[in-house]
Amino acid sequence: MKEYGPPEVLVAGEAPDPVAGEGQVVVEVAFANITFVETQIRSGSLRIPGAAADLPTIPGNGVGGTVRSVGPGVDPGLVGKRVVTGTGGSGGYAEQVSVPAAGVIEVPDGLPLDTAVALLADGRTATALYRSAAPRAGERVLIEAAAGGVGSLLVQLVTLAEATAVATAGAPHKLDQARELGAQFAFDYTKPDWATQVRETVGEIDVVFDGVGGDIGRAAFELLAPGGRMFSFGMAAGAFPEIDEAEVVARGVTVRRGVPVTPDQARALTTSALEEAAAGNLRPVIGQRFALDEARRAHAAIEGRATLGKTLLVP
Repeated sequence: MKEYGPPEVLVAGEAPDPVAGEGQVVVEVAFANITFVETQIRSGSLRIPGAAADLPTIPGNGVGGTVRSVGPGVDPGLVGKRVVTGTGGSGGYAEQVSVPAAGVIEVPDGLPLDTAVALLADGRTATALYRSAAPRAGERVLIEAAAGGVGSLLVQLVTLAEATAVATAGAPHKLDQARELGAQFAFDYTKPDWATQVRETVGEIDVVFDGVGGDIGRAAFELLAPGGRMFSFGMAAGAFPEIDEAEVVARGVTVRRGVPVTPDQARALTTSALEEAAAGNLRPVIGQRFALDEARRAHAAIEGRATLGKTLLVP
């Protein structure tokens, strides 16, 4: 990626083979993770320090594969291990990556590597959101973008907690998927009266997981019951919902943007998601896969809202 712009700025190219330095490993990439945020970084609409600050760059912040080699100070027993890892903000859309050994997480036996990669970022985010909101049995939980990578996991976690999962998405097949994953109610948020339908069918909402923002996030906020909790984790609409602090106080609700975590917490959250998946309690939906040299097509599909669940790149 040599410039910010449309998906076409992502082009296949050659780079030197990475070498494992002190405390590093080289991973042979089997699957590269794509997040919606990466499409915003590529377009230039969102600037995150380190994610694509110095051009040209290789995008990608998460991969899974097999450890090919280790550098000085690293246990040689890691060679041949199946792992997932973040890349520190860039470098993931590649056949090989060099990363700190301390950041790799071994994939549990029996868990497919593509499943593990699909849980690397989204599993961490969904688990952090779920634990922070702590929905209780019987509570009504609205999940926006319920067919996305994070949303589809939240539907499952909410269902496991015996709370009522209220899914919203923008297409019939996405609503069908949410129901398949356990959602008891599903509403199309492209309909002007979707929030009215939620209120009339379900009643007030105890927890909102806002993965869209904008007007949809604002409408979801209006559905919150006194004492309700709202966690915004995405800005697919381009911005967080406009909510005045005075409204939050007056209505007696909690509104948070994201759930900050330390590196150690992030590792623990990802490990937890992998363990839940290995135990059969969590299943990421991998809706589409693209060849590595078709990264531009993957980004275009995500931006066009044509994807279901998780999108992976395959070298």
